[in-house]
Amino acid sequence: MKGKKKYLLFRLWRYLSHYHLLIAAGVALMFSSNVLALLGPRLSGRAIDAIGIRAGGVDFEKVFYYTGWMAVLYVISAVLSYLLSLLTIYLTRRIIYQMRKDVFENLSRLPVSFFDEYSTGDIISVITYDIDTVNQSLSNDFLQIMQSVITVLFSLVMMLSIAPKMVLIFAVTLPVSMLLTKFIVSHSRPLFRIRSKKIGELNGMVEEMINGQKTIRAYGREEQVIGAFDRKNEETVEANTRAEYYGTLAGPSVNFMNNTSLALISVFGSLLYLRGGIGIGDISSFVQYSRKFSGPVNEAANIIGEFQSAFAAAERVFRLMDELPEKPDAEQARILKEVYGDVLLRDVSFGYQPGQQILKDFNLHAKAGQQIAIVGPTGAGKTTVINLLMRFYDIEEGAILLDDQDTYEIRRDSLRNAYTMVLQDAWLFQGTIYENLVYGRENITMEEVEKAARAAMIYSYIEKLPEGFQTKLSDNGVHISKGQRQLLTIARAMLSDARMLILDEATSNVDTRTEMQIQKAMRSLMADKTCFVIAHRLSTIRHADLILVVKDGRIAEQGSHEELMRRRGEYFQMQQAQFEGAFE
Repeated sequence: MKGKKKYLLFRLWRYLSHYHLLIAAGVALMFSSNVLALLGPRLSGRAIDAIGIRAGGVDFEKVFYYTGWMAVLYVISAVLSYLLSLLTIYLTRRIIYQMRKDVFENLSRLPVSFFDEYSTGDIISVITYDIDTVNQSLSNDFLQIMQSVITVLFSLVMMLSIAPKMVLIFAVTLPVSMLLTKFIVSHSRPLFRIRSKKIGELNGMVEEMINGQKTIRAYGREEQVIGAFDRKNEETVEANTRAEYYGTLAGPSVNFMNNTSLALISVFGSLLYLRGGIGIGDISSFVQYSRKFSGPVNEAANIIGEFQSAFAAAERVFRLMDELPEKPDAEQARILKEVYGDVLLRDVSFGYQPGQQILKDFNLHAKAGQQIAIVGPTGAGKTTVINLLMRFYDIEEGAILLDDQDTYEIRRDSLRNAYTMVLQDAWLFQGTIYENLVYGRENITMEEVEKAARAAMIYSYIEKLPEGFQTKLSDNGVHISKGQRQLLTIARAMLSDARMLILDEATSNVDTRTEMQIQKAMRSLMADKTCFVIAHRLSTIRHADLILVVKDGRIAEQGSHEELMRRRGEYFQMQQAQFEGAFE
């Protein structure tokens, strides 16, 4: 545990070390501000002694002299403290910016399997809540701890110079405070780690419920969802309460010991005064320094809980940052310069989990310019073929060739740029319709954009919008229909200059008439492209050059529509089932 804490501190220091000059300036400001403020109690004691120097009255000259210097030192200290606050705000802003940037950049390099495994809400919780927690610790707690160190050391020196004997009181009370703090910390840190985990789970559930509102209401499951949320919320609140409870025990415990110290100082100080060993002014100064000495110890104990929360958050941040990216390309990996689109899968085997193969000895040859349709029951492995073609996952056995080149000898970015995809889940980002259509394509004319929009049967809808192609879409285009979103992604695919196209239920959200018109337009616009089409609606793939029927991870049969219908096999049965279902 101690080694892990040191590791986290080292990782945080790596971010701080980039700004070593600013940190040095901050330390100088902090030291100066604190030392000037800590001279105040000594001057205060001198002013008190000046009250009783002459039997007949007060030496106002000395009182004003010492109090005047106190005012000057406190004003300068306040100005330096303000400058330190500005510097800290700037520094932490830069560090958190860099930390979020590093996390997001690593996310963009992670394999698709990572996002299949972890919930979006949990990832968002790390990027927002956990990094903000670290920021809070860096900007406030870390600075407060450093100030406390300076205050404690300076106060100790001043107390030794005033009354060394009374300092022995802290030899008893301070170790007790430290032991109490250590005990509480050892029990509270695991609780803060659990709290961060529960908050991530709650965020994931909230995101899932918000995205599924239509389904929830359609099935009338509002009460069940509220109940499930209440249980998850209760778990999160319970985890937070337990963590905060143990975390805040340190403050009152240490505060009790500090008050005990003050009581002992008052007693022993009075005894020394009666014996003539110390003056009233020195007692006053010593008491003030003892409060400044004990105060930071108490404050440190109070923020221990916050530090535990910050360590737990930092652990989650760095865990996400350290997730292994996709395997690097082979050293000899090449960039595709000219793509023809001849694709060969030879004896390919693959499974998402060890020992559970989805594809077994799978063979497929798509000649350049051919349209390959892949059909079969749910879970047969259709989408898995696409994942392997794009190298979202790596095969276990066999080989995948593109234009007689092993795809593992081709750079991933080059391989993926050779494809364009239209998925059933149409993805649009927040921006204008034009920006969404030309996504991934540069130097494109408005005439080409309009041509693609017409071919995708979405042009007339765009023209009716107040700002046309410059209309801004909200998050994922939620204020337009699912069918319109899909038509926009089809138009985007038509604008791509990639030589290969993947359509995964690309027209599932449009009506049959529009689908037939789009199919006709796509056939003419993509005549020279190699196309892989996954479809459940078999009427959309009758014109495919080759239809593959996938079952249990293998190709059950293949051929053209006419050939497969004559065989009266799996494909024929699927056609019959859809035809009969259409008229039931």
